[in-house]
Amino acid sequence: MTTTATTARERMLLAKEASRTVGLLDDARKTEALHAIADAIERAADEISAANGEDLERGRATGLSTALQDRLRLDVPRISALATAVRDIAALPDPVGRILDERTLPNGISLTKVSVPFGVVGSIYEARPNVTVDIAALALRSGNAVVLRGGSAAERTNAALIRAMRGALADQGIDPEAIQTVDDFGRDGARELMQARGLIDVLVPRGSAQLIETVVTESSVPVIETGAGVVHIVLDESAPLEWARDIVVNAKVQRPSVCNSVETVLVLSDAASRLIPPVVEALQAQGVTVHGDDVVAGLADGIVPATEEDWATEHLSLDISVRVVDDLDEALDHIRRYSTHHTESIITRDEANAERFLAEVDSAVVMANASTRFTDGGEFGFGAEVGISTQKLHARGPMGLPELTSTKWLARGVGQVRG
Repeated sequence: MTTTATTARERMLLAKEASRTVGLLDDARKTEALHAIADAIERAADEISAANGEDLERGRATGLSTALQDRLRLDVPRISALATAVRDIAALPDPVGRILDERTLPNGISLTKVSVPFGVVGSIYEARPNVTVDIAALALRSGNAVVLRGGSAAERTNAALIRAMRGALADQGIDPEAIQTVDDFGRDGARELMQARGLIDVLVPRGSAQLIETVVTESSVPVIETGAGVVHIVLDESAPLEWARDIVVNAKVQRPSVCNSVETVLVLSDAASRLIPPVVEALQAQGVTVHGDDVVAGLADGIVPATEEDWATEHLSLDISVRVVDDLDEALDHIRRYSTHHTESIITRDEANAERFLAEVDSAVVMANASTRFTDGGEFGFGAEVGISTQKLHARGPMGLPELTSTKWLARGVGQVRG
């Protein structure tokens, strides 16, 4: 990365300065820039893949978990998918300049509320090089500069990606300082990012519950909280076996290391003897370790006794916790106690149970008869996502382009004064 900045703060100052010009780019210029970034990532695929191989080798040597190794891995198909995601973002409607409200006051002043960029978006994450590209592309499409802290595990991969993206901006005549990293400053860079109030307009953490908690509690910069995913699926007495089996297996196995994978299955007692044996067998056939209560252990073989800790654990691995509950009331009580308010789903043919679940569960995404793996900005049609917010202010659920904008009021008068 070519820059004269020698400190994290200097880089953030450069990003702040760049945000002023990036925020004025029109739709066509931002679209061209994003296509140039996608092309540059594809051209640099060999360099990016080699850098990722070094990160993976170092991660294995230092005991990086299997889940984080999967998130870190960036092979040629995933690099190609990143470029495709950038082009998809380029094709999305420009979120800047949308008219959100307009009115004329009795005194003749015309008011218009419009969407505007935040300015500089910061992000702290770990072992997720795809986030480097996703957030940079979403930030640029929404007229923002970005400062990234991607963690030591992916430092070489992130550096290669950022070189490609900054080079593409420079080739387009756009200030490359709009994309910054503080990775090479280590934890000091992360701390400076969290304390850069006035330079960073909003900070989005993505990663472990511990990382997110650290950012939320230590930042002076406004934070959009993305939560851990202790995700639940409820199987009621009317749940079709095929739906229950296929959805639970998909939600756990399709990609177990991500935050929308299911971690706990709650089975209503009237469905336990019918559903638990085949669902557990299907999970075990896919290599999943099932942690179950005494009832589950009595209905299926190979069950690891569940502990109190299991119900609050985001495994991010081929492990799942299964519990039998008396009724939907008890299932809802369990979710209220242990949920991280990310995603929950119920499998049922009972419309009343489905509607009650959708109404009463207080999570960012609540589903009926669908895999929790669908909680994703791309699946929701947003393009790549900034993250999945589990808070209630500003944004909740998968965050796309509109969530990277703020608002301002434009007032146009003809000499009015207030009496």
